[in-house]
Amino acid sequence: MVAFRPITSGGVTARLADIAAQAGVSEATVSRVLNGKPGVSATTRESVLAALDLLGYERPVRLRQRSAGLVGLITPELENPIFPAFAQIIGQALTREGYTPVLATQTPGGSTEDELVEMLVERGVAGIIFVSGLHADSTADMERYARLQGQGVPFVLINGFTEKVDAPFVSPDDRGAMRLAVTHLAALGHRKIGLAVGQKRFIPVQRKIEGFVASMTEVLGVSQDEAHGLIQHSLYTLEGGQAAAGALISAGCTAVVCASDMMALGAIRAARQQGLTVPGDVSVVGFDDSPLIAFTDPPLTTIRQPVTAMGQAAVNALLEEVAGTPAPHSEFVFLPELVVRGSTAAGPSGQGGQAGQAAALPAQGGVARTTRSGDDPAGV
Repeated sequence: MVAFRPITSGGVTARLADIAAQAGVSEATVSRVLNGKPGVSATTRESVLAALDLLGYERPVRLRQRSAGLVGLITPELENPIFPAFAQIIGQALTREGYTPVLATQTPGGSTEDELVEMLVERGVAGIIFVSGLHADSTADMERYARLQGQGVPFVLINGFTEKVDAPFVSPDDRGAMRLAVTHLAALGHRKIGLAVGQKRFIPVQRKIEGFVASMTEVLGVSQDEAHGLIQHSLYTLEGGQAAAGALISAGCTAVVCASDMMALGAIRAARQQGLTVPGDVSVVGFDDSPLIAFTDPPLTTIRQPVTAMGQAAVNALLEEVAGTPAPHSEFVFLPELVVRGSTAAGPSGQGGQAGQAAALPAQGGVARTTRSGDDPAGV
């Protein structure tokens, strides 16, 4: 039970029953509100808080009036360029709406997501946007988000949709992204295509695997078992991509699709360590289209994550909730885009010059695009 300080008036101290009577609710409901438990409507929560004020109670810190000007943004790191890109887009969108973004980033050995949330709530943020947080980990305890809802803090989650969290989600179409990559490489003549991806417990990884296996089966006629055998799990780092791609190349893959641009840079290093050239011997496709990735050697072919559209959608959904119009528990899915540059070329069975003709297949009924080198190279 939370501790809060009553103010005694005329020698009489308010009790839980008094608060319940004042608010017109049960004592159990008052207890749920004071302890930040879910299952209480916004109207009922406000009635209990108003009763606290009328009876002279000091609200618990996490239940005090929210600041109208602050919005928290929690990212897992800043070393991967895609996260600063999200932070910039979201920060700009919030600023245009008169809000001040508060960036909170996890660091190895530093603050956890739960600690960052507690810090933001104590500072009275009006809401929180999570980018690739614990919600994307299928093994994590999702009760932490129910507790946050119980405290009356609106939030929106980017990537990692789960039915276990009743909140709006914003995601790229991971399955469609893999179809774009496999179709492009197959059109270039590659038949043995590998996937370097993160740990399987993460929901975006599971979706990429589903898309990769389905595409390999439909486009190249590969069996599902064979397709699963062409997947290597590692970390979302340059070193992780190097390790995963090294194993795939050693197994005979002539092309590697990577789950991040950082992993793709590691894949290029792995190919060169084996005395191979990119794209002469091995083609590499990244994911994100992080800033400056167009200027690597060679410029990286990648799947562009629609950061601008996703960031703006997350802000819109959050501000609707802040304004008292809760967004439905749904997922806003944004279509990716294949950006063809210099890290992919004809494979052993391919014909030269096909890179510019790779099909960009629609995902989930939408329209995806293929962008060729020279078109908006920064991408974010």
